[in-house]
Amino acid sequence: MREAYEELFWSYHIKYLRQVRRDNYCVLRAVLFQIFSQGIPFPSWMKEKDILKLPEKLLYSQGCNWIQQYSFGPERYTGPNAFGKLRKCMETLKTNWTEISATKDHEERGNLCNTLFSDESKEHKLYEAIKFIMLYEVVEAYEQIKNREEPMHNLFSLLLARDSSSDPLSFMMNHLNSIGDSICLDQVELFLLGYLLEVKIRVYRLHRFNTEEFQVNYPDEYRREWNEISLLTEDDRYYHIPLFRM
Repeated sequence: MREAYEELFWSYHIKYLRQVRRDNYCVLRAVLFQIFSQGIPFPSWMKEKDILKLPEKLLYSQGCNWIQQYSFGPERYTGPNAFGKLRKCMETLKTNWTEISATKDHEERGNLCNTLFSDESKEHKLYEAIKFIMLYEVVEAYEQIKNREEPMHNLFSLLLARDSSSDPLSFMMNHLNSIGDSICLDQVELFLLGYLLEVKIRVYRLHRFNTEEFQVNYPDEYRREWNEISLLTEDDRYYHIPLFRM
């Protein structure tokens, strides 16, 4: 592991690490903190769709009554109020992302981020909103595949090919519901996260030092105009933010 850190220092110019709280929201926290602190704007597709209406659309337009089984990470809440709780999560994400990305002063934006990510209740709502957006997009892709249309991206085919997530309900029950509680995002879900947020997530995987998987991009296919953020992990479970020498 020491050799890997030395390689990062000398070859990749990584001088410091910003420690990220080690829980099962860790990777979502590290990604969103960088998006907000860099002032990266809403993804283009989120500007076109009103994300506040996504829970309503799933429940009423697409008949996904099973959304009431959605679980909110360590809170483990499920029940008839899941819809209302999801809407509050979406409101928290949209309000804070809009406010912080519109703040041009770097120091002021940093202070807003530090305040937001110190408020456990608010930051958990951010992560649950992102989880729900992942679910919404998987439902959309599943419907496209079922109707014999091409899915938006081949990563959806990979995700739905797993025995544990062969449809949106099993994806929610076997994966999403436990994120934040007992598990983190796995590799396929990191691809999905980068794709939905329209950022290139570059991950330095120290336990894969001296292999082709030492430095990985999520997703591996991305648009040139997407912003880039970086993560560092020793075990694919807990992630930290590398800071580069200028």
